[in-house]
Amino acid sequence: MQSEVTPKIRIVPYEAHYAQAFYKINKVWIDRYFKMEPKDYETLEHPEESIIKPGGTILIALINEIPAGVCALIPSDRSGCKFELAKMGVDEAYRGIGIGRHLCNRALETAKKMGARKVYLESNTILEPTLKLYRSLGFVEVEGCASPYSRSNIQMEAIL
Repeated sequence: MQSEVTPKIRIVPYEAHYAQAFYKINKVWIDRYFKMEPKDYETLEHPEESIIKPGGTILIALINEIPAGVCALIPSDRSGCKFELAKMGVDEAYRGIGIGRHLCNRALETAKKMGARKVYLESNTILEPTLKLYRSLGFVEVEGCASPYSRSNIQMEAIL
């Protein structure tokens, strides 16, 4: 009987050569469940300008040096929240091995190191496994503010 070995997940900060992976991994899940919106194109096509330069960060999950998952901490002007956890996606070939959990944990650690006391996110209730992950990490549903995404029907916050 052969045992399955879970591959080692390595989380690294964004570098320009990961731009295509950041775009593609997000576009695949968005297109699968929703449709790309103007804010998606702005963020995914110009991650340095829309996320990094304003003070955010992007994390890349690597398996054997291949980008398998991504997420971002986007600077937020939401009251009490320094960052929005956003653009979190895992390549379909690597789902089910904990990449999303690793990315979220690292993102929350990173946000705390960057001075955040609270992080929020926007999602959709059809993404049940994702919402289950968020809830397990301490996110709770909050009253929503205006969203640039028509697909957003739930907003959550976590206290760090």
